[in-house]
Amino acid sequence: MKQRCFWVTDSKLYEEYHDKEWGLPIFDDATLFEFLILETFQAGLSWITILNKRENFRKAFDNFDYQKIATYPESKFQSLLRDTGIIRNKLKIRSAIHNAQVFMEVQQELGSFSKFIWSYVNETPIHNKFQKRTEVPATTALSDTISKDLKKRGFKFVGSTVTYAYMQAIGMVNDHTTNCFIYVEK
Repeated sequence: MKQRCFWVTDSKLYEEYHDKEWGLPIFDDATLFEFLILETFQAGLSWITILNKRENFRKAFDNFDYQKIATYPESKFQSLLRDTGIIRNKLKIRSAIHNAQVFMEVQQELGSFSKFIWSYVNETPIHNKFQKRTEVPATTALSDTISKDLKKRGFKFVGSTVTYAYMQAIGMVNDHTTNCFIYVEK
């Protein structure tokens, strides 16, 4: 049996996410936006809740097409509020629309969101060597900095905890514990 990180439950969905996505470096703007939206909806909830609804989110949010989302009319917002397949939080739905607009502003300014977010680590993932659950932080000085910068640009629901979870998800930090089969000594 494969040894995985402490947070992985016996859910096949969780295992697949851990084994094939979590912590792998992502540089594609479309995927970076998807994870940004999913992480902001996850705030205050468990990640498995988001994973269980991920396909519903894809359908509801036009496959996370930030160009479409940025122009959602009020009627689309209202239909999202009625969509039982997603998290129906008014503030989070509004923030997804708003964050799509800000995401594109960053792209226009810097050429890509990827260039912006990865510049914090010089395009090179941070490889931590955590052995136990208690060693893995919820926030770091870097997530504090990125969170402040995101907020200054106008992003919503991007506190330091959400930002650190985002950094883990997109592979900016490799927080697979040293006993996990995916962890590789760097």
